[in-house]
Amino acid sequence: MVRYLFSFALFGLVAAENGLNAWLRYAPIPNAQNYSASLPSSIVSLNSTETSPVYTAGTELQNGIQGIFGKRLSISHANGTTSSSIVVGTVDEYAKTGGSVQGIPELDEDGFWLSSKGGNVQILGENERGALYGAFEYLSMLAQGNLSSVAYATNPNAPVRWVNQWDNLDGSIERGYGGPSIFFENGTIVNDLTRAGDYARLLASVRVNAVVVNNVNANSTLLSTRNIQGLGRIADAFRPYGVRLGISLDFASPMDFGGLPTYDPLDPSVIAFWTNVTNQIYETVPDMAGYLVKANSEGQAGPLTYNRTLSQGGNLFAKALQPHGGIVMFRAFVYNMLNESDWKADRANAAVQFFKDLDGQFDDNVVVQIKYGPIDFQVREPTSPLFANLLNTSTAIELEVAQEYLGQQCHLVYLPPLWKTVLDFDLRVNNQSSLVRNIISGKRFNRPLGGSAAVVNVGTNTTWLGSHLAMSNLYAYGRLAWDPAQDPQSILQDWIRLTFSLDNEVIDTITQMSMESWPAYESYSGNLGIQTLTDILYTHFGPNPASQDNNGYGQWTRADHLTIGMDRTVSNGTGFSGQYPPEIYEMYENIETTPDNLLLWFHHVNYTQRLQSGQTVIQHFYDAHYSGADTAQTFVPLWESLEGKVDTERYNDVLFRQTYQAGHSIVWRDAINNYYYNLSGIPDEANRVGNHPYRVEAESMTLSGYEPYPVNPFEMASNFTAIITTSNNTAGTAMTTLQYPSGTYDLGVNYYDLIGGKSNWEIYLNNRTLGRWYGNNEDTLGHAPSTYLDGHSATRITFRDVQIQKGDMLKIVGMPNGIEPAPLDYVVVLPKGIVD
Repeated sequence: MVRYLFSFALFGLVAAENGLNAWLRYAPIPNAQNYSASLPSSIVSLNSTETSPVYTAGTELQNGIQGIFGKRLSISHANGTTSSSIVVGTVDEYAKTGGSVQGIPELDEDGFWLSSKGGNVQILGENERGALYGAFEYLSMLAQGNLSSVAYATNPNAPVRWVNQWDNLDGSIERGYGGPSIFFENGTIVNDLTRAGDYARLLASVRVNAVVVNNVNANSTLLSTRNIQGLGRIADAFRPYGVRLGISLDFASPMDFGGLPTYDPLDPSVIAFWTNVTNQIYETVPDMAGYLVKANSEGQAGPLTYNRTLSQGGNLFAKALQPHGGIVMFRAFVYNMLNESDWKADRANAAVQFFKDLDGQFDDNVVVQIKYGPIDFQVREPTSPLFANLLNTSTAIELEVAQEYLGQQCHLVYLPPLWKTVLDFDLRVNNQSSLVRNIISGKRFNRPLGGSAAVVNVGTNTTWLGSHLAMSNLYAYGRLAWDPAQDPQSILQDWIRLTFSLDNEVIDTITQMSMESWPAYESYSGNLGIQTLTDILYTHFGPNPASQDNNGYGQWTRADHLTIGMDRTVSNGTGFSGQYPPEIYEMYENIETTPDNLLLWFHHVNYTQRLQSGQTVIQHFYDAHYSGADTAQTFVPLWESLEGKVDTERYNDVLFRQTYQAGHSIVWRDAINNYYYNLSGIPDEANRVGNHPYRVEAESMTLSGYEPYPVNPFEMASNFTAIITTSNNTAGTAMTTLQYPSGTYDLGVNYYDLIGGKSNWEIYLNNRTLGRWYGNNEDTLGHAPSTYLDGHSATRITFRDVQIQKGDMLKIVGMPNGIEPAPLDYVVVLPKGIVD
C-alpha cells in the first residue's frame, strides 16, 4: 500500500521556475523534515568512474534527496555496504562485494531490482544503465511523497527505446517548436553541450536509451572529420546517463560527400565507403547505437534508384554495423506521389506494398521503423497493417511527441490515449492475439529486436518543447516505451506531481484538461477518421480542408458537394482494408461494423449517411466542431483556478497558451464548418454555422486607412473578408457603434499575426483605451508561422469584463509593420457564458 507523508492542505508559496528541470525538480515536499530521519544515512555507489551511469546514479540520489528532504547523504564507492545505506550498482558488482542476491529474479538488459525493505535500499541493475533507471525510479517515489516499502523487479518491454531529433546542421529543427537545436549550429556541433547532457538526464529518467541527433532528411556533411569528432563530444555528454548516440544518414553520401559516381548499395566502392565511415565513427564513438535511414521517400535517395530492394539498402548499413554491435532503424515511411483521379490510388497502401514482400530479407540487426498509422501522425488513424505483415522482421513503432499535425505545442493535446489506440490494438494475425505492443517487443513473432522511436524535437527553449504542458508527452513516451500496458492517466498524474505539485486540486485540474484535450482537438480539427484537416501543403498547423485534395500527396478526403471519405474497401475501393488479417479486414470492409471514428477513413459516403449514433455525417461534423471548441474554452478557467498553486512564471506561460488555444479552436471550428456547409449546401440543424449575432465584421465598420481584403481560402475569415491597412506605413482605423444591451461583456478581436512584421493595435471604447497588443506570436508561440492571412496566422485577443452601454463607440487603430498590414477579421461582443 502506498504511504504518503503529508496532508495535501499544507502547501506554502511556490517558487518561480522556467521548466528546465521538467519532472526532475526534486522540489521539497511538505513536512519533509519530519521524515528525513527515516531515510538511509548514506549512499554506496559501486563505481567510482565519473562517466559511469552508476556513479551518476549516486550523485543523482544525493542531489535528489537533498532537494526533496533537505538532507545531504554522503557517497562512498568502497566495496561493501554500511547499515542504513542506499546501495546502487549492478547485480554482479553487488554480488562481488558480498551482497546477497538471493530473491532477485533474473533481469533482462536494462532491467533493475528495487528494494526499500529493511534498513538498506537496494537499487541493482542488470547493467549500469539499469542501475541508473532504478535510482530515478526511487527518487520518483520519494518526490511524490511515497515512502512505501517495496521489493520488485522491472524489465523493459523492448530493447529499442529511442528518440529521433529532426535537427539540421544549421541549427534549425524541422517540425521543431521549442527553439533552435541544442546540438548543431553553422554546419557543425555546438561548443557548449550542457543542454545535451541535460537532455540525456531527462531521457534516462524515463528509460530512453538512445538519441538520433540529426534530421532523417540528413545532410551528408555530418560525416566530415570535424563533425565526427563533434559527435564524439555529444556521445561523451550522453554517456554518464547511459544514453547512446545514433545518427541519420543520407543514402546518397557516397556520391554527394565521398565523390563516388554512384550510391548503388551493391557497388563494392559504396560498400567500402560505408564500411570505412562506420569504422571511423566507432573509433570516436565506440558505443554508438546505430543508424537511422530514410530512403526513397519524399524525394530522398535510396536503393530503388538502382533497382535494388529496400532490404538490400538496409542491409548495406547493417553489415557495416555488425562488427560493432550497432543496429539500423530503417523507416517504412516510403511512398510515391499519386494521381487522385485514380480511384484505386492510395498512399495508405504504400508501406505494405513496399515492405511486405521483403519480410525475412533484412539482416537481424535491422529494425523496420513503422509510423503508428498508414499516413502521417494524424489525429486518428487505424493501426498500420504493416505490423501484421512482417512476421520475420524486427519492427518498432514510430510515434511523434512533436505535435506536427496536432497543434504544434500551442494546443494542449495529451497524446498517450491516442498512442494506446494503436499499442493495444489486436491485429489477430493467424487468428491469434497479436497486440501491437507484443509485436514491437519481438515477443509475438520471436524477433531479436524491436521497440519504439519517437520524434521529439526539443530545442533551446527552457521548456524544451516550447510548452510546459507538452512535456507530459515526452515523459509518457518513455514510460510507455518501457511498459506499454500502463494507463495513460496514471502516468499523467505521476508527471503532474513531479512537474507541478502534490496538491490534489492541481493534479485533478491538469488531469481533466489533459485527458479531455485529444478528444477536443480531434473534434475541432477532424473527426470520423477524415484525418487532421490542416494545411498539408504549408505549415501543418491551422485549418485548410481544401488542401487535402487535388494534390499528389495522398492525404485525400475525396470530398465533393454530395460525398466525402476514402473508399478503402476491397470490394469497391483502394483495397487497403485487405492488408489486414481476415478478422480485421472483415470489420473495416463492412460499413455496418466500421467504428464511427474511422468511418471516413474506410468508406466514401453521402453527407447524409447515418452514423451508428444516429446522426448524419454532416451534422456530426457541425456538432463535433462546436463541442470540441467549447471544451477548449473550459481549459482557460480550469487553469485560472490554479493561480497561486503554480509558480507565476509557469502559470502565466500556460495561461497564455490556453487562451490562444481557446481562440484558435474557434478559428478551426468556423473554418471547417463553413467549408463543408459551402461544399454540401446542407445547413446546421442548430443554425449555428454562418450565424454569428455577437460579431461585428471588420469590413462593416467605418474604415479610414483600412480596406476590405478577400481572404483565400474563403473559410479562413468570418464572412470571407478581412481588412488590411491601405499602406504599409500608415495606421488604419476601424470604428463602429455597439448596439448591444448595456451590460458586462467579454470583448474579443480576431486578427491575423503574420511573420515578417509586428503590427500593433490599440482598442478604444468611447476614446478610452481598453488595451493594446502586438503581432508578435513569432516570439511567443513556437508554431510554424505564416506570411498569409490564413488559418495559421488567425488568432484572437479577448478583453474580459468590459462594461458596455448601448450606443458606445468602439474604435481599433492598427499600425502596420513590415509585411504585416495590421489585419483584422471581426470583433465579438460576448455576454457571459456565450462562446462565439
